[in-house]
Amino acid sequence: MRYDLVIFDNDGVLVDSEPISNRLLAGYLSELGHPTSYEDSLRDYMGAALHRVHDLIRERTGQELPEDFDEVFHGRVFAAFARDLEPVPGVPGVLEKLAADGVTYCVASSGSHQRIRVGHRKTGLDRWFDDRRIFSSEDVGRGKPAPDLFRYAAERMGVAPERCVVVEDSPLGVRAAVAAGMDVLGFTAMTPAARLGGAQRLFDDMAELPGLLV
Repeated sequence: MRYDLVIFDNDGVLVDSEPISNRLLAGYLSELGHPTSYEDSLRDYMGAALHRVHDLIRERTGQELPEDFDEVFHGRVFAAFARDLEPVPGVPGVLEKLAADGVTYCVASSGSHQRIRVGHRKTGLDRWFDDRRIFSSEDVGRGKPAPDLFRYAAERMGVAPERCVVVEDSPLGVRAAVAAGMDVLGFTAMTPAARLGGAQRLFDDMAELPGLLV
């Protein structure tokens, strides 16, 4: 193995949640008087913690989102997850192989702990991720593109940053991993390759991932 730790992003990498959550986010912001298309949401918020939504709306409009914005949005997302969420194609097989080969891995997500766990239970990925392998931006305060989350995950897993590789599908996540001093494999199933500058390798099929780790 080229690396001692594989750090997965969650949304769009492990669970196919980005289309669901970004459509809901665009719709909710538009309801609140902040016209946002699905494409706008992907461009501005994909891979980010919810505080980025508050920050950008405040910066652009001078207005605050409602106090219950996060609660309402999460309620809509979790209801949609319960109906529609699936693992990213190929992910169960990749995790099965990593576990069988004794490869150390974890997930580090901008999403909340609740969001990660809800998604993993729905998709069956919880069998591969116990609490010791789950890290959220809630743990560090500053989400991606700050490097804090990835550095925290590596520290908790007992691995030096330079021995880690991050699997990411968002520009913000790639920036965070690079800033943390880690290699990045850019997953381009949903994101144009040109937006993942900084990744050492790009791939669009999860079946390719094990071969990129050796």
